Amino acid sequence: MIRIVLVALVSLVCLQASAAEWFADAVWYQIFPERFRNGDSANDPDATSLEGTWPYRVPDNWHVSPWTSDWYQLQPWEAADGRGFYYNAQLRRYGGDLQGIIDELDYLQKLGVNALYLNPIFESPSLHKYGATMFHHVDRHFGPDPEGDLKLFAAEDPADPKTWKWTAADKLFLKLINEVHRRKMHIIIDGVFNHVGIPFWALQRAKKEGQGGKFANWFEITRWDDPATPRDEFQYKGWYGIRDLPEFNRTTNNLVPEVREHLHAVVRRWMDPNGDGDPSDGIDGWRLDVAAEVPMGFWREFHGWVKGINPDAYITGEIWWENFQANTFRNAKPWLDAAFDGVMNYRFGDAVFQFFNQPESITATHFGELLTALQNDCGYERTLNLQNLYDSHDTARIGSAVVNPQYRQDHGGGVADNRSYQVRAPNAAEKKKWKLMVAFQFLAPGAPFVYYGDEVGMWGADDPDCRKPMVWSDLKYDDERALPFGGTRPADPVAVDEDLLNEYRHWVAIRNGHPVLRRGDFKILLTDDSQKLFGFERSLNGESVVAVFNASDKAAELPFAKLSVGAASEWNSGLQSGTKVKEKLVVPARGQVEFFRDRN
Repeated sequence: MIRIVLVALVSLVCLQASAAEWFADAVWYQIFPERFRNGDSANDPDATSLEGTWPYRVPDNWHVSPWTSDWYQLQPWEAADGRGFYYNAQLRRYGGDLQGIIDELDYLQKLGVNALYLNPIFESPSLHKYGATMFHHVDRHFGPDPEGDLKLFAAEDPADPKTWKWTAADKLFLKLINEVHRRKMHIIIDGVFNHVGIPFWALQRAKKEGQGGKFANWFEITRWDDPATPRDEFQYKGWYGIRDLPEFNRTTNNLVPEVREHLHAVVRRWMDPNGDGDPSDGIDGWRLDVAAEVPMGFWREFHGWVKGINPDAYITGEIWWENFQANTFRNAKPWLDAAFDGVMNYRFGDAVFQFFNQPESITATHFGELLTALQNDCGYERTLNLQNLYDSHDTARIGSAVVNPQYRQDHGGGVADNRSYQVRAPNAAEKKKWKLMVAFQFLAPGAPFVYYGDEVGMWGADDPDCRKPMVWSDLKYDDERALPFGGTRPADPVAVDEDLLNEYRHWVAIRNGHPVLRRGDFKILLTDDSQKLFGFERSLNGESVVAVFNASDKAAELPFAKLSVGAASEWNSGLQSGTKVKEKLVVPARGQVEFFRDRN
């Protein structure tokens, strides 16, 4: 991508941010632990570890899937059952673990990211871990001694925190926290406090003990089992009616007291593991799953627990669609007012896709209106703390979004339901759009958020295809040739895209090097609907950056004076060159120009 960089010389020495300001300084990196790196093959899942989750069966000859295999190619145990890719994908395990994350912290540090978000890590039979067996232990197959951890589980009473042990997996997670903090990075984990899995210890005790049992009130039990019959009549309310995800019971505006007491102990365990009042050995915050479905009273209480342990902890929530079919988003303000420091900013990504990616794109004016509405809803200072993302474990990857630009974010990307969705790798023109959106992500207000593997060029449709094993330079991968419903396609080589990796490193370094891009204000300067140009200015303490983006396939000429930011001679080109800006700018097709000024 052609890039014209016009930069004023700024101080290279950044003031040390106070602890609370790390939210705005964050460059987020999301890790799906089961698919990031297999650092210890000795702890790989076995067939028994899949018991208790959909589809409630383990095929004969099941084994861990090869990390570098063609994604849609069925393994022998998958082909034998005749059920196809999308059924068997839920049974796949690749062996990603905590040791793999520890082994690659230097890679992440070199990339420049400084804040990690881990999808659920707690004990669970599911590949994604959103249906927990317990919250007070890390999944045993993420640690070095699964069998030993099982024995420790059996020696505890999960209802009594005084009996809780530290397993080998737990201890390895504490080591990960320490290694992250040693690198001056932060780490948050998924808090799934709306629902659990079928094997969750309290649900199983409720079933066993019946209506008069201690745990009968933890869940909304709609039918109790009759021990006198051979049938299992036990039924309960699940999240969106999903039997796999039993929901915790509610009061009017909170979870029931018994559940809250347990979750409070869970929060204390992971935020201050040794209980000495110093949270430096614990996690730095929480990402809260399906946060809009949990009563607000609980989040207010949760906020008090978290901030009481670590006032500088970050709380972010999954606040997403208000009406999926109508493409309308929830306003996150109530949650930000009550309890959260940020949210996963899907609104940002959807607006960017609509302007930069979709064939029938919105106008530059409308794009500016969407960004302004977002900032007005949340408040500008809070906008700086939002996680600006383009993709996640719940959406098609950006690498596939640019191949299928006709679809809105989180729409049409599930290949099982949309066989016209293209599963190939992006071509050069599509990667150019990708790079343009990355540039916007790192120059706009808010904390950039990178989903693991985007930086090396990974592509993939919606779940499960967005959860492929990470691509590493020291591994040789099979070409992708297979298709999910049979047949073949032209081969797509799978390897680290060094050009794209360097692009991400470039923008991470730019943002980390300039406080104006992390905490500066935001002013829209240009919305040229005919040429699809959008320009803005960020300013902070005498330093300013102006960026103009071209979302069209044609280069555009732009008189500098049209931006109304003073004389061109006041602005410099290049990070250190000192070359002055010309009176007439040329904004490349699917490209951008940036220039900087320092009045200090």
